Amino acid sequence: MTSETLRSPLHDEHVALGATLVDFAGWEMPVRYSGDIAEHRAVRTGAGLFDLSHMGEISVRGAEADAFLDDALVGRMSAIPLGGAKYTMLCAADGGVIDDLIVYRRDLDHFMIVANAANKDVVLAELDERLEGFDAELDDISADIALIAVQGPLAEGIVSRMTERGADDIVAMRYYSFGTVVLGGGIHAFVARTGYTGEDGFELFVGADEAAAVWRLALSEGAADGIIPCGLSSRDTLRLEAGMPLYGHELTRDTTPFDAGLGRVVVFGTERSPRGDFVGRAALEAARDARKAAQAEPSAASARALVGLVGDGRRAARAGYAVVDEAGAQVGEVTSGAPSPTLGRPIAMAYVPLALAADGTEVLIDVRGRRESMTVTALPFYKRGA
Repeated sequence: MTSETLRSPLHDEHVALGATLVDFAGWEMPVRYSGDIAEHRAVRTGAGLFDLSHMGEISVRGAEADAFLDDALVGRMSAIPLGGAKYTMLCAADGGVIDDLIVYRRDLDHFMIVANAANKDVVLAELDERLEGFDAELDDISADIALIAVQGPLAEGIVSRMTERGADDIVAMRYYSFGTVVLGGGIHAFVARTGYTGEDGFELFVGADEAAAVWRLALSEGAADGIIPCGLSSRDTLRLEAGMPLYGHELTRDTTPFDAGLGRVVVFGTERSPRGDFVGRAALEAARDARKAAQAEPSAASARALVGLVGDGRRAARAGYAVVDEAGAQVGEVTSGAPSPTLGRPIAMAYVPLALAADGTEVLIDVRGRRESMTVTALPFYKRGA
């Protein structure tokens, strides 16, 4: 680690628990504790505890905060109810994805944006450029906040027991909503029913100086349910099974939301509910229309699609591996891949030509010079309750 590497407020907790620490987006973060598979399975069957304090938090306040976000982002943030949240994206004028975000509405004139760690400074700078003319202000509050996630089917009970006041609010909380509760020890927390694992779960935003107390409280209250600390490696296989995109892999500056199968997050408006202009609108309308035309005749289209892949062998297709044709020419690329602890088979996400994107299509992956067959399948690979 370099002297410039940032550390989470929970760094000492990770060291004490024997975590393996790595550099992630300029942060020294735990990649694993007891082991990737054990941590993955704990979240699928019980509960896991994650430190996500490397994520970026940006406050947006002002009389025109909602109008500003409607102009800056691809979704309609003014439609978020108080206590609600929305997954959205910040796109460039050409439609390329700068980052995917979650926006929380804390008050009529107050929103909080959560950005990916590696992109936080870029997001802040881009939003600042788009701020002119709006009665709103931005504030980077990342250094003041620690983000702790409790994920898994037993998460609701654990977080409820962590509260001193507000347990009923936790139970009543809907997916993609949030509330403020008082945790044990009188700690005030902003708690959202959100996550990145494909399981039920909660994300707790607390003061950085209170992070260690909240972390220990979660381990204590979750001990009877077998909660264990989990690293970023298991978080990655969990989100992969759930078909959730990762910036820098499925989403990049060179992809549009429509390329990634996420056109639903782009709100153009309707005749009954019109929406004005927003940054990237013209390019995204063109991307939408081109996608529709390509889908009408996929064999002749040059467009690509993000698909799920499942293999029968033991060798996993990793990010960057080529999807090839029978002659060995590259026709696509794997964006994420790993052995699936839940399915017991290798899985991957990849961009392939539309002609190869139908479920059941067999494709070839160049795995270190050896061709491995995988089958296109609908995402997600795993769905809670299915």
